[in-house]
Parts: sequence; structure tokens; C-alpha cells
Amino acid sequence: MSDKKDTKESPAMDTKKKSDPAPVESPKKSDSGLSRRTFYIVLILAVSFAILIWRQYMVPVGTPGTVISESTTGKPKIGGPFSLVDQDGKAVTEADFKGRFMLVYFGYTFCPDVCPTSLSAMADALDMLGDKADRIVPVFITVDPERDTPEQMKMYVQYFHPRLVGLSGTVEQVAAAANAYKAYFAKATEVGGEDYLMDHSSITYLMGPDGQFISHFSHGVDGEEMAKRLKEFL
Repeated sequence: MSDKKDTKESPAMDTKKKSDPAPVESPKKSDSGLSRRTFYIVLILAVSFAILIWRQYMVPVGTPGTVISESTTGKPKIGGPFSLVDQDGKAVTEADFKGRFMLVYFGYTFCPDVCPTSLSAMADALDMLGDKADRIVPVFITVDPERDTPEQMKMYVQYFHPRLVGLSGTVEQVAAAANAYKAYFAKATEVGGEDYLMDHSSITYLMGPDGQFISHFSHGVDGEEMAKRLKEFL
């Protein structure tokens, strides 16, 4: 007679042994098949890119947030008719520049740093181009006509380039010109009386002999780079 006893597993042990492992929940996916985290990352990147594009071209007069519209050729609709006064007090319109390229910059003579930097780069580029620069008219249009009279403009532009044209006019005339070029500006800080700063976009526009927009130079482009790019269009 055997001393061995039959051993049987208890129902509890049997149940524990046979039970399946708890299912691991897979990451939830969006309808497109992307995980939720990936979907949000892609969404954030897309929104950030859209904001960068929007900021680059936000420029209606006094009201940030309007995008430069594009024509059927894919180029922004920049430029158009304007009626202003040059540094000699002579009435000037866009028709006076037909047949020549224009480098157009909107700023003001009391600007502490941005305008002098951009105008200096423009002047350096023209000097580097030599005789080719004769086909280009550099134009500085004030966004502060209340202080930038023709006399003030004449004194200011001579410090940058002998051919730099300084244009001013009434508040309405300047606003119309800035709107045509999608140039943003607004009075930013007022410290009493005439001691204030102007907030404005800092873009140099290249216009063709037919008055149509060709390209632009963002703030920070130096004279050498500007001259190199201008050669491609001359």
C-alpha cells in the first residue's frame, strides 16, 4: 500500500493559474490613426507655423492682424497710388518713379535705432552696386508726419545717401501710402508733448520699374546681402 497521497490543487490556486493577464490598454488614437499625443504635437506645430506667417504679413495701418493678400501670381499685393511731398516741398506721386526700381522703407526721423540701421544697410547696398545703383531710387516715407516735415526730412536723409528721397505729407496721405504698402504703424509711447515713439513694421520693399512689388528685405539684412540679392533683379 503506497504512502503517497494524491495532491490536488485548490480551486483558488487553479483559478489563479488559469486566469489571463490583465489587458494592456493601447494608446488612444485619433480618427487619422495617430496617437493622441502625436496628434496634439502636429496640431501645435501647425498652429505655430500659421502664427509665424501671420506675424510676418500683419500690416494694416494702425490695426495689427491683417494678412497680406496674394494675387493670382502668388505675390502679395503691395504698392499702389500715393500722393506725398518730398524733402524739397515738391508734390510727388508713384508716377514719378516709373521706369526705375524703388527701395521703399517706412519709418521716422526720431527713430532711435531700427530706422537708422535699415537705412544704413540700404545706403551700403547702393554703394556696393556702383553704377548699377543708378537704376534704383531709395525712398524713405515717414510714418510720423506730425513731426517729420519736409525740412526735417531733408536734414535727416542727407546723413544716409545723397540720392535718398524723403517723403512726408498730411496724416491722411501718409496713412494711404502705408496702407498701399501694407506697412503697419501706430503711436506707441507718449511721454508728454512731442516726446513719443512710433511702433512700425521694419521692411524694405523692392518695387519694379512698372511699380509692381518684386521682393522685400526684412530688418537685419546687411548691405552686402541686400546688394547681392539686388543684383539678381537688375
